[in-house]
Amino acid sequence: MTDEHGACDPTIGVGPHREPWPDDPRFDPGLLAAGDRRNVLDEYRYWSVDAIVADLDTRRHTFHVAIENWEHDRNIGTVVRTANAFLAAEVHIVGKRKWNRRGAMMTDVYQHVRHHDTIDDLADWATTTGLSIIGIDNLPGSVPLETFDLPKRCILVFGQEGPGLSNAAHRAAEAVCSITQYGSTRSINAGVAAGIAMHAWIRRWA
Repeated sequence: MTDEHGACDPTIGVGPHREPWPDDPRFDPGLLAAGDRRNVLDEYRYWSVDAIVADLDTRRHTFHVAIENWEHDRNIGTVVRTANAFLAAEVHIVGKRKWNRRGAMMTDVYQHVRHHDTIDDLADWATTTGLSIIGIDNLPGSVPLETFDLPKRCILVFGQEGPGLSNAAHRAAEAVCSITQYGSTRSINAGVAAGIAMHAWIRRWA
């Protein structure tokens, strides 16, 4: 596992592979020699990043995740990390191209991430690929996520922390779902909301 600066934790993973090394193109010679301390499943130990991505690509789910990034939302890294955990097809970042990768904990190297300048660009892309846009926010008129039948092929769109979904995203969405809350706060963290919504898709389709 790596810390927030990308340094490897020597207590995680495995050390150098004993020789002779396995004759398999998926393995990375550098990792075989030095050990593999990354935060990956044991089955991926010593595999190169490209080999891991190629394997994940054979079984990715059909939902996508999009998050608006107009004010450099610090939750994007968490969303990417969670999308990797639930094997989302892609993460889409709408707005500013630059985002804080620290929260992703290096998982962005295994997760396809696509950028769109505007919500309209995202909507056009969704139309060409046959994906439904589903907004996630506690806006007036939203449908409780717990009672909504999420489409199998969809993009779950999240607004940034604070403002929530933009008006443009609200207009582009075929439906907007809210996450029912029972306490005193008006909203929950965008990264947490993304995890709840992704898991709702997983429970329905995976």
